[in-house]
Amino acid sequence: MVSKTVIVTFGIASILFPTAAMAIEYVVGDASGWTIEYDYHAWAENKVFLVGDKLVFNYAPLYHNVLEVNSTAFERCIVPPNKEKFSTGNDEIVLVSPGNKWYICGVSGHCAAGQKLAITVQDKNPPTPSSSVHAIPFSGIQVFLAAIVVVVTIKL
Repeated sequence: MVSKTVIVTFGIASILFPTAAMAIEYVVGDASGWTIEYDYHAWAENKVFLVGDKLVFNYAPLYHNVLEVNSTAFERCIVPPNKEKFSTGNDEIVLVSPGNKWYICGVSGHCAAGQKLAITVQDKNPPTPSSSVHAIPFSGIQVFLAAIVVVVTIKL
């Protein structure tokens, strides 16, 4: 039988560190998928992309593809020569580093028709405080829930 200590430890850890394994999978364009004449700026506007999250591009592979490009190629809809194209129709791109990311469709005219996505990826860990005082990064609700786990487990 599992000891109470193990249950308490895992219970508290899961409450205090809930984002440790909570990468989000974003389906680009939601139900519309990756297509022309869609407002990807509006789609991405209220989303927070973090390192470790995943973008999923769903599209008809005979008609579209995905390229990760730089800001100039994005703005001008330039398909760089010899650039790797994602072309499976169900491409998954893990966001491995923070910063600005740009994606376009490399099929002629599609980028100009709005098939392009620009996002900013944030680091999963917030920057460390600049002062010598280090705050405990737990919210009140996390501490409260951890206390409930302890009390319930002790009564078991």
